[in-house]
Amino acid sequence: MRDGNLKTSGSRKNLIAKLIRAGGVESQSHLVKLLAKQGVKVTQATASRDLVELGAIRSRNAAGVLQYQLPESGITSAGSSKNLILSVNSSGNLAIIKTPSGGAQLLASAIDRNGLDGVLKNAIGTIAGDDTVLVVAKSASGGAQLADAIEEYLAKGKR
Repeated sequence: MRDGNLKTSGSRKNLIAKLIRAGGVESQSHLVKLLAKQGVKVTQATASRDLVELGAIRSRNAAGVLQYQLPESGITSAGSSKNLILSVNSSGNLAIIKTPSGGAQLLASAIDRNGLDGVLKNAIGTIAGDDTVLVVAKSASGGAQLADAIEEYLAKGKR
């Protein structure tokens, strides 16, 4: 696949998935270097977007090294999003979601794309760290309502 700029983002993502499955993709900058060795030039921002769209999560391998891994099934399924939510709290206009390490960006992307299957209609955006997602409500006191909606979303999957 040595084409300076792969014709489609899909073919680039296929290459990224192949690199991840081969093991050893430790960071976004490392991925950019691996792609460059394959003749594919991308920015770190593009690599980051591709990783989110692939559902890649950074977790520790058997040797304790952080590496990207692909989930067994896609993040687009409701069950995958639910598996990323460990706890939910609120404050003011924020809902705070704790995730496993490396899961926050993946969950935030899922929320931004589909609002957890439409249950977060009053969310205006997210901010993600490594294991925490802040979901911002439209109203100044809407954080508790967002947290309740997320809890209901989780409860539906556990029935």
